[in-house]
Amino acid sequence: MFISDSIKYIGVNDHKIDLFEGQYVVPNGMAYNSYVIVDDKVAVFDTVDRNYSHEWLDNLKKALGGRTPDYLIVSHMEPDHSANIAAFANLYPHTVIVASAKAFSMMQNFFGTDFADRRITVGEGDSLSLGKHVLNFHTAPMVHWPEVVMTYESTEKVLFSADAFGKFGALDADEDWACEARRYYFGIVGKYGAQVASVLKKLSALEVAVICPLHGPVLNENLSYYLNLYSIWSSYGVETEGIFIAYTSVYGNTKKAVDALAEKLKEKGCPKVSVTDLARDDMAEAVEDAFRYGKIVLATTTYNADIFPFMRTFIEHLTERNFSNRTVALIENGSWAPQAAKVMKEMLSSGKNIKFADNTVHIRSALNEESRNQIDALADELCTEYIAQRGDSANKNDLKALFNIGYGLYVVTSNDGERDNGLIVNTVTQLTSSPNRVAVAINKDNYSHHIIRQTGIMNVNCLSTEAPFSVFQNYGFRSGRNEDKFEGIAEMRSDNGLRFLPQYINSFMSLKVEQYIDMGTHGLFVCSVTEARVISKVETMTYTYYQNNVKPKPETEGKKGFVCKVCGYVYEGDELPEDFVCPLCKHGAADFEPVK
Repeated sequence: MFISDSIKYIGVNDHKIDLFEGQYVVPNGMAYNSYVIVDDKVAVFDTVDRNYSHEWLDNLKKALGGRTPDYLIVSHMEPDHSANIAAFANLYPHTVIVASAKAFSMMQNFFGTDFADRRITVGEGDSLSLGKHVLNFHTAPMVHWPEVVMTYESTEKVLFSADAFGKFGALDADEDWACEARRYYFGIVGKYGAQVASVLKKLSALEVAVICPLHGPVLNENLSYYLNLYSIWSSYGVETEGIFIAYTSVYGNTKKAVDALAEKLKEKGCPKVSVTDLARDDMAEAVEDAFRYGKIVLATTTYNADIFPFMRTFIEHLTERNFSNRTVALIENGSWAPQAAKVMKEMLSSGKNIKFADNTVHIRSALNEESRNQIDALADELCTEYIAQRGDSANKNDLKALFNIGYGLYVVTSNDGERDNGLIVNTVTQLTSSPNRVAVAINKDNYSHHIIRQTGIMNVNCLSTEAPFSVFQNYGFRSGRNEDKFEGIAEMRSDNGLRFLPQYINSFMSLKVEQYIDMGTHGLFVCSVTEARVISKVETMTYTYYQNNVKPKPETEGKKGFVCKVCGYVYEGDELPEDFVCPLCKHGAADFEPVK
C-alpha cells in the first residue's frame, strides 16, 4: 500500500482469526496497521498482534532500508497493536518510545517496565519534529481506551487516528467500507459517542488529506463521507431512513406477525425494511442496524415471566451503548400472562429521547383479527411521514403544516438551475390565512437569496427537535455556491420540483413569491402557499431548543480568548483579528464574543 514517498505502510493481514476481541465474527479477517515516517529522524507508528511479530518486523526492516528507528509512537495499548513493543525495544535499544502517561502505566502492566530511561510522554498540543515532518499530538480519551493519542503530521496533512475510522476485515477483502466500519464502531466504540464527538470537534480545525487508522484501509479520498458518518454515529443520529425489526419466535407465530408487519410497511412506502432473527443472525449485525435506522420494532415472546433470552441480550447490548434518539415499537406474544412489552419498555426507558409508538401489537399465542388490526394500526403510525413524502399518497393541502411555524429554525431549499441548495433561516411568519401568505426573511449575503430572487420559488422545511447539529453544519456553515449540500442525501421533491428533506422535519411548505421587500441587509419574500404537507407529529425545533439541547457547548474551561456564538469554536489569544473567519462555521469576527 502506497501512502507517500516518506510515509510507508508496514502492517499485516490476519486471515487466521475467527473472532475479533473474542466475540465479533470476522469472516474476512482483520488488518493490523503500522506505519513508518522516514525523515531526518525515523518514527514507527504502533506494532501489531503477537501472532504476526516476525512478519511485521520483516516489513519494518524492509521499510527502514538500513536505517534505525528514532521513535516508536504508541497510539493505543490494546494488545492487537501493542503486543510487540517489548520485542521492538529489545531489537532497537536506542529507540525512544513516545506515548501518553496512561499508556506508559499500561506498559508496566503488560511488560513489567514503563521504559522510564527511554521515553517521551506526550499530551494534548505537544509536538515532535522529525525534520521536514512535524508530529502534533492530540489526546483522544475513551476512543475507546483512556490512553489513546492521535497524531497529526502537518507537512503531508496525515492523521494517524488510532482505532477511529477503523473497520473489520483484512486489507485484501473486497467489501463495503461502511457496513463493516459501522459494525466495528457500534460494537467497540459505540458507548463513547460523546468522547468521539469531542475529538471530531477538536480535529475539525485541522486540514486532513489522509487518515491512517489502526484497522482497515488508509482513507485518502472523499474524506467528508467518512467524517460525516462518524458525526452521525457519535451523535446517535439516523444514518439510513427506514425501519429495523428484531424478533425472536419460538413456534413461528411471532415471526408471522413480523412478516405481516414488514409487508405492510413496504406497501405504505417505507424505503427500507430490515428484519433480523436474533436467535439465528449475527448479534453484532443486529446492533449495527438498530443504530443505523431511526425506527426499530422489537417483537418477542413472554418467557419465564420475562422475555426471550436473545431479546434480553440484544436490548442489553443497545442500552450499554447509550441507545437513544429512536422511535421504538413493540410486539409481544404470550399465551396466558403476557409481559414482554412491559419488560422491553422498562429496559429501554432509561435511554435518552426514546419515543415509544402509540400502538402495540398484543398476540395471544397466534394471530387473530384483533392483532392483525393492531399490525395495520402500527404500520400506519410508523409510516406517517413516508405516506406524506410520497407524491401519490400525500395530503398536499394539509394546512396544519402552517401550525408548525413559530420562532423556530428552518431549512429553505431552492435550485439555481444546476444544483439544489439549502439554507438555515430563523424568520418564517404566517401573515394571513385568507389567502394564505407566508413571509420569509433571508440575508442578502446568502446565495439562496440570489437564487430565489431569480426563480421566485422555495420550500420551507420545518425542522423538528430530532434534527442533530450536523444538519445545521451542512445547511448553515457552508455556501451552496461552491458546495453540494445534498450530496449523499436521499432525493425527495415536491410538486414545484424542489427538494424537501427526507428526515428531521415535521412539515414543509412550497412557496411562490408574490412580493419582495428590500429590508437593507435582508430581503423579505412574501409568498403564497402552493403545497403543504405534515410529515410527523414531532415538535418544531425552536431557537431556544437549539441553543439548549443541540448546539455543542463550547469547551472554554481554562481557555482565554474568543468563542463563536454560532458553533462554539474557541479562538485562543488576547486579540481576535478583524478578518478572522471561523474554521468550522465560516462566520466572521462579528459573531465571536470573549470567553467568560
